[in-house]
Amino acid sequence: MTMTSRSRLCDVAAISLALIVMILAGGGLRAETTPPTGNVTFTRDVAPILQRSCQECHRPNAIAPMSLLTYEEVRPWAKAIKEKVTLRMMPPWYVDPNVGIDTFKNNGGLSTKEIATIGKWVDAGAPRGNPADMPPPVKFEDDKWKIGTPDLVVSLPEDLTVPGNAPDMWKNIVVDPGLTEDRYLQAVEVKPTKGRRVLHHTGNTLIYPDGHLAAMQAKNGNLFEDGSGFLMKAGTKVLFNLHIHSYRESTVTNVALGLKFYPRGYVPRYAAVTELMGDDYELDLPPNSDNIRTDSYLTLTKPTRLLSFAPHMHTRGKAMCLEVIYPEKSRQRDGSKVETLNCVNNFNFNWMMVYEYATDVQPLLPAGSVLHFIGWHNNTANNKLNLDPDNWIGYGQRSIDDMSVAWITYYTMPEDDFRQAVSERRNTKTGVSRSSGE
Repeated sequence: MTMTSRSRLCDVAAISLALIVMILAGGGLRAETTPPTGNVTFTRDVAPILQRSCQECHRPNAIAPMSLLTYEEVRPWAKAIKEKVTLRMMPPWYVDPNVGIDTFKNNGGLSTKEIATIGKWVDAGAPRGNPADMPPPVKFEDDKWKIGTPDLVVSLPEDLTVPGNAPDMWKNIVVDPGLTEDRYLQAVEVKPTKGRRVLHHTGNTLIYPDGHLAAMQAKNGNLFEDGSGFLMKAGTKVLFNLHIHSYRESTVTNVALGLKFYPRGYVPRYAAVTELMGDDYELDLPPNSDNIRTDSYLTLTKPTRLLSFAPHMHTRGKAMCLEVIYPEKSRQRDGSKVETLNCVNNFNFNWMMVYEYATDVQPLLPAGSVLHFIGWHNNTANNKLNLDPDNWIGYGQRSIDDMSVAWITYYTMPEDDFRQAVSERRNTKTGVSRSSGE
């Protein structure tokens, strides 16, 4: 299947609420392989890990089912916590750390050392430790914007009331922010202001006056680096695409999009673009079938810097890999023509993650490179989220239907700028030849 550029009013940007509200400032998948020595206690060793990587969601009135703020709250869940972190099911971060690029700005996974610390603590009987070792409680600031104070905040014109027991709902709501001049965005952020439990994910698309659509990955504080930005023209409207699900009781919900602009008159050197890649209209998932593969391709006509990768499937989604096929003249130094950039080897429908590459490893792809997206689905009873493995499944917005797409954010570069970026990359320790294609 050959993928051409396209935009949709449905299922736009697929950014998980869970990702939007989490502060993923934890350790990440670092190369720490030495397990802790000596006695491991909750107050000294485990509590700091939970504060960094778990408590943003695991606290009262947040999206997780239990609070993990105190020893008394954590202790009954000790064995379950060990199992979840050992299997890398929690915290949610599903990119395979052993394949391709492993450094991300928003890395939310635990390091090997952190996982070993929790395991050793549980195996020792989950001791409390010295209360004096307990770090101060985290002060959560739900009203604070990660990008700083926005220049413009766009919200739904009215709150939405979600019944306590109802099917999934999709809402496409267009809001006019009243922009009267062209401005370049330096940062964007979307967050729930009410009822975040009922929002599975939300996406945002700019609708330009000429009808052209431009998706935005307004995840947990998307800050464009100096020299790049996102154009918002005068008269542009904002489309909120909401996937809503009931949560036990009638709930009022609303979301806000925060926009931070570059100074008036400033034009960034590179214009960032977010595109939906994939050809899921032809998705064909036979009943009782596993490892059903789909392939999509995108040819890059100009030198490109890739900023992020966000796979999106539904309940039968299993995995998705992104690889680059280099043009003949730009083989890797080892002679290979194909490089795997990343694999999400354990896709989880409940957590729609955006994997945002760290600056010094963002793929630098020469003109003529082809991005290859490979998705796998599991339509069998072995898939715990699959409620009807005897049914054929095709493309659709509903959770019981499925998709096989990915969002990528990137910008193109002049050839001279690209060559300079490749040269600088080779002179660094962190990105010697990563994805330079030369």
